[in-house]
Amino acid sequence: MSILNIVPGQLTLADLRRVSRETGLQLQLDASAHAGIDASAATVARVLAEGRTVYGINTGFGLLASTKIATDELELLQRSIVLSHAAGIGAPMEDSTVRLVMALKINSLSRGFSGIRRLVIDALITLFNRGIYPVIPQKGSVGASGDLAPLSHMSAVLIGEGEAFVDGVRVPGAVAMRSAGLTPITLAPKEGLALLNGTQASTAFALEGLFAAEDLFAAATVAGSLSVEAALGSRTPFDARIHEVRGHQGQIDAARAYRELLDHSDIERSHENCGKVQDPYSLRCQPQVMGACLTQIRNAAEVLRVEANAVSDNPLVFAGDNDILSGGNFHAEPVAFAADNLALAIAEIGSLSERRMALLIDSNLSKLPPFLVNNGGVNSGFMIAQVTSAALASENKSLAHPASVDSLPTSANQEDHVSMATFAGRRLREMASNTAGILAVELLAACQGIDFRAPNKSSEKLEAAKAMLREKVSFYDKDRYFAPDIEQAAVLVASGRYNALLAGGLLPSV
Repeated sequence: MSILNIVPGQLTLADLRRVSRETGLQLQLDASAHAGIDASAATVARVLAEGRTVYGINTGFGLLASTKIATDELELLQRSIVLSHAAGIGAPMEDSTVRLVMALKINSLSRGFSGIRRLVIDALITLFNRGIYPVIPQKGSVGASGDLAPLSHMSAVLIGEGEAFVDGVRVPGAVAMRSAGLTPITLAPKEGLALLNGTQASTAFALEGLFAAEDLFAAATVAGSLSVEAALGSRTPFDARIHEVRGHQGQIDAARAYRELLDHSDIERSHENCGKVQDPYSLRCQPQVMGACLTQIRNAAEVLRVEANAVSDNPLVFAGDNDILSGGNFHAEPVAFAADNLALAIAEIGSLSERRMALLIDSNLSKLPPFLVNNGGVNSGFMIAQVTSAALASENKSLAHPASVDSLPTSANQEDHVSMATFAGRRLREMASNTAGILAVELLAACQGIDFRAPNKSSEKLEAAKAMLREKVSFYDKDRYFAPDIEQAAVLVASGRYNALLAGGLLPSV
């Protein structure tokens, strides 16, 4: 059994990748968190005892913030906000996304600035560890005032409402709590608001987009190197001196990755004196384009690492000062920008890959058989596979439109500027799937091209990459039902197996 010990505020991207990808992972809260959590809850109780009026604790919410709530209705207030805000719509989040949402919320609440009791956090940990995942609709958040609807659906299970998946079966929240050995919780003042305020849904979507972008970057670097080999491309554009004088670290690192993949190749030696001066940009400018993508991935990773460890609910409890302050940490603009930049990187990775694949099927450019198959005319080979790539690349262009530039006021204009971060992160899954498909087609084409270069072989690493594909898909000797080949290759691309062929430390969470 694998255990992740959460020291609040210190989750790494590698930790979060584990949360997303490892089923059966168990969470435990480090004992160092207990004092801060208890002090924060005690401060809320003390403020109420002093008769102070504090937003979200003994007032209404949003535009109703000036409405004072009677003491005997404070527990009802917290229950009501969870139920009324559970207004999401659409298909449920994937289990991997829900695991991230729950782990991020546990991490944030455990920082000791949310005024929530330890027993509530412990209940979330128990649900996570039992593999009991709240049913959280994907749609319904604008990424400001927190991800209110998604987090309300998560929180509803804690009070015995809503729904959850238990062993894959959708059951009422009360049944889910019993399955976990828990009884429904009566939320104390501030606790409902603490649970549903925050950026955890937006951040979870964006983190999954980040992890996918990293896997795509690795697969694209491998596929692009294979295409260089298949097309008998020049090694000169990857020379370190070219990239050092420009100075962009992402470009420098990407070029090094290509050099390490292409090093010591029989195919390279077979055309040392070919006289070719330049290759098309899709081969020659890979370090520049992919390096720019790597920079965006790294920048987004740092923003998301910070946000994953942030306290983003409201109001915030500062126990040492006996103070509770209302602010706007729930506004997910940083997450929206990070997700939008990841969208650009994912789209460009796919766009460049489609151009390389198009080059390979053009015998005038690649000097390979037309459409990468023998007996052309009878066989159409990779002709329509390239059309599929073009369709996916074009679709990603529309999906890459920045979500963060949009804003619709909500809550009777109290929340008059929002981030749209939840959609910004959510659409990354579809974009990543499209790009995995594009890379799958290139991977098939490039390996086909290298097989045509036999008996010459590629480098040790690229031969290993080809072998991974050939475990699932054989050489395309004549036309056959093509879709299963693409599907198998896409699964390989999305699996992250190609990450191991790149140097450690290149990608933020790997």
